Amino acid sequence: MSSLTPFDAEGTTRRAPDTAQRASDADRDRVAAILGEALATGRLTSVEHTDRLESAYSAVTVGDLLPLTRDLPEVSGAAAVTFSGDRQEVAAVFSKIIRGGRWVPGRHTTLRSTFGALIVDLTDAVLPGREITLDLNSFCGKLIVRVPADARVIDEGTAIFSKRHVSGGSPREAADGPLIRVTGRALFGKVVVSRGAADWHWPWRAQ
Repeated sequence: MSSLTPFDAEGTTRRAPDTAQRASDADRDRVAAILGEALATGRLTSVEHTDRLESAYSAVTVGDLLPLTRDLPEVSGAAAVTFSGDRQEVAAVFSKIIRGGRWVPGRHTTLRSTFGALIVDLTDAVLPGREITLDLNSFCGKLIVRVPADARVIDEGTAIFSKRHVSGGSPREAADGPLIRVTGRALFGKVVVSRGAADWHWPWRAQ
């Protein structure tokens, strides 16, 4: 049966830490790799995978992680280092795409709207870590993102001949919430990032 056994930078197995030890991002990523392999080989259903992945990224201690992989086989060190969910891209080209509900974005997610409308809701998403980056790019299109209510948002994007509105609080307002770093560029387009269903553009209106 699988157990959480951290690896050092060279891939050498280290002694398993005490279960009361606080989990690191590397520990959580290793569990995510095991869960991803289990999903790919049919050992877990998509619902089971999402449930366990959510638990993995909300885990505080190593002991919280151990039950998630106890009934699953180990994966190789190389597979554990390469986290397949690290990057993801969603694009709307001459079309309208709505992504919401319970889904798993990448730690670095690119959202692209080109002569289209892309509407993304992250409030019920399983975020892969305490910090994610959203690379938002709109060219003659509309890109609207709703972030969790407790999200901390840092805007590092740009706009040229576009409308850009990014809100969601500062890092000091919600110390326990996820940190969402927003990058990318709007060119002759529109980018909106906000939180809360009461905002003027919700629900699901690409204005």
